[in-house]
Amino acid sequence: MPGRELVGLRVAITAFFALDGFIFSGWVVRIPDIKHQTHASAGALGLALLGVSAGAVLTMTMTGRLCRRYGSHPVTVVCMAVLALSVALPPLTRSVAALGAVLLLFGAAYGGVNVAFNSAAVDLVAAVRRPIMPSFHAAFSLGGMVGAGLGGLVAGHLSPTRHLLGITVVGLLVTAVAGRALLRYEPPAADRARPPAAGEDPAPRGGRRGLVVVFGLVALCTAYGEGAMADWGALHLKQDLTASAGTAAAGYACFTLAMTIGRLTGSALLARLGRARTVIAGGSVATAGMLLGSLAPSLWAALAGFAVTGLGLANLFPVAVERAGALAGPSGVAVASTLGYGGMLLGPPTIGFMADWFSLPTALTSVAALAAVAAVIGVATRHVMNG
Repeated sequence: MPGRELVGLRVAITAFFALDGFIFSGWVVRIPDIKHQTHASAGALGLALLGVSAGAVLTMTMTGRLCRRYGSHPVTVVCMAVLALSVALPPLTRSVAALGAVLLLFGAAYGGVNVAFNSAAVDLVAAVRRPIMPSFHAAFSLGGMVGAGLGGLVAGHLSPTRHLLGITVVGLLVTAVAGRALLRYEPPAADRARPPAAGEDPAPRGGRRGLVVVFGLVALCTAYGEGAMADWGALHLKQDLTASAGTAAAGYACFTLAMTIGRLTGSALLARLGRARTVIAGGSVATAGMLLGSLAPSLWAALAGFAVTGLGLANLFPVAVERAGALAGPSGVAVASTLGYGGMLLGPPTIGFMADWFSLPTALTSVAALAAVAAVIGVATRHVMNG
């Protein structure tokens, strides 16, 4: 594929990553309004929100096969169109059961598009032979920041119905434009499936499956931290360090901003250090940052710890997904993404149980422990990770 076509393909895939973050964050900022509208208790809302998780996990396990059969580009376009349409449905519900049903569809589309465009990105990374995977995940983070910021601005002026319908319109327009560009190109040929040549030492097929799971564990360790920070970071600052509501909210903002900056500079970092050293350094930095963020007695030290944690975790998920995809194609992406999403689901309730048993600061140190596990995996798989 000529260089100009590769650039066009990269722009189209980047647009889908950014749109995914924009749509998802737009939904998240209206959850309190939807809760009020459906008269849901906290527990009932939690059960309804499991629809997103259940739909995503179920679809992720199937999307790898769909990508192999139909191609990652058409699957990306179809799933994104469904995601854009389904985000307008929650404000139309009037019961928790109906909300859970539409969120199952929303989660299915979200899980499907994440596997599909990550598979497309893995193919492109293999074609350009440059570590550009973090740039796609940076686009997701930027899209999420824009969606959350815009949602905060319009929340007092637009009803959830109008706001999310507007997101649907934007989503369909971007999907039409970027999808037309994406469908114009065949995925670059990837040389994943060939058998190892004599003298080579890649992992055998069974070993590859095991390595895919190992890289999925890196994604899990990263996503566990993201989920924990989103749900518990602000509460820790407010409850344990007596921060104001505004300052407590700034804690997660520090984390996400640092993660975005880390991903924007991730390609340069990978080119300089390589994948293994990036994972080892990132896991180590995140471990130190989260120990500071969870155990520091000072509010400002905790905020600094949150930012350092975001920088450390920034590139672990992109590297894990890219390596899993390089080893096993869309199926590898599906496994790594499912494990990563499972980590995001596992983090918040695990932190909650540990906080009941011990304390919230102690519970948050589990984020540091899993970041350290990711670093250890980086050491143990450094030869394969750099392959």
